[in-house]
Amino acid sequence: MKTMTHSRQAFCRSGLTAVVCMMGVLVGGMSGCGKKEAPADHAPLIPEAAPAVATSSPAAWMEMETLGPGKWAAIEGAADLEWDDATRILRIGVGTDLNGVRWTGPSPVVPYVVELEARRMSGSDFFCGLTFPVRTGTECVSLIVGGWGGSVVGISSIDGLDASENSTGSQHEFENQRWYRIRVEVGKERLQAWIDDRQVVDAHTEEQRLSLREGPIEACAPFGLATWMTSAELRGVRWRLFRGWPR
Repeated sequence: MKTMTHSRQAFCRSGLTAVVCMMGVLVGGMSGCGKKEAPADHAPLIPEAAPAVATSSPAAWMEMETLGPGKWAAIEGAADLEWDDATRILRIGVGTDLNGVRWTGPSPVVPYVVELEARRMSGSDFFCGLTFPVRTGTECVSLIVGGWGGSVVGISSIDGLDASENSTGSQHEFENQRWYRIRVEVGKERLQAWIDDRQVVDAHTEEQRLSLREGPIEACAPFGLATWMTSAELRGVRWRLFRGWPR
């Protein structure tokens, strides 16, 4: 998160004060009248990062990648993780099975929308397992992109069924080293997702049980990113309040 500094300007409010200020400036004996304070000596946490934004407005994005070091924590057993400061890309290596990170900052609150970009570098399974909170935040699910041999997209889990088994699952082809835009909209009882401009999930979840698949993916809760025996790059992770459709 780019550190922002605020300047304050001292104003000479009365005529006498204005004269004194002007005299002080002319002789170099005063500072602060009509002059901004020097910015605080703080370097940006991430070069050229966007300023932090308030999340009270539905239009305001929270840039999760720019909130400073230490906000993304490696899950247990994770290996070969790398953050590139110059490109702001998170690289997740192949690992031994599930490999990824968990967000340790404040989690999104329903209703919200989350966006990111991801690409598979090598491997043949999911290159983006986006875990996120639903409903009251005590339940979580994952959007799986490229699972079960590299082509399945869907939500895991609904009524205990994985993306490969429930009604949200579908088949898509993905090219290695190509960036894909991923967008998920989370309502109290509705989940929608897009990859690029194609809608891949539209699930009404009333009276359905939402949960994570039992196993290592639970380490990514409540918000995390993971791959399965696949190397990937991810960037531009952000979320905001959502007002797109009725809850």
